[in-house]
Amino acid sequence: QVQLVESGGGLVQAGGSLRLSCAASGSTFRINIMEWHRQAPGKQRELVASITSGGSTNYADSVKGRFTISRDNAKNTVYLQMNSLKPDDTAVYYCAAKSFLGQRFWGQGTQVTVSS
Repeated sequence: QVQLVESGGGLVQAGGSLRLSCAASGSTFRINIMEWHRQAPGKQRELVASITSGGSTNYADSVKGRFTISRDNAKNTVYLQMNSLKPDDTAVYYCAAKSFLGQRFWGQGTQVTVSS
């Protein structure tokens, strides 16, 4: 099993920045891809960004150019730097770890609220 703990959420004004962190523990050798997802009220959970163990990244169109995902393999931690935040970015953000066999482990989520 892999355990994930997110931190760094909060309330910020539009145009501001936040940095989310996600620390992994347990069977971290299983982890291939680290991901950030988000779920806004009344909406489906969506993939925001992902990063492979080799550092390749992918972003949702809605956050390209504003969000940056990074990963410290030595610390088993993934980060999401969020700049130029918009009210539409308001959601619960979830960290996920995808194993080499395709199994996905989830964190508990952290709330991000962007006020206009």
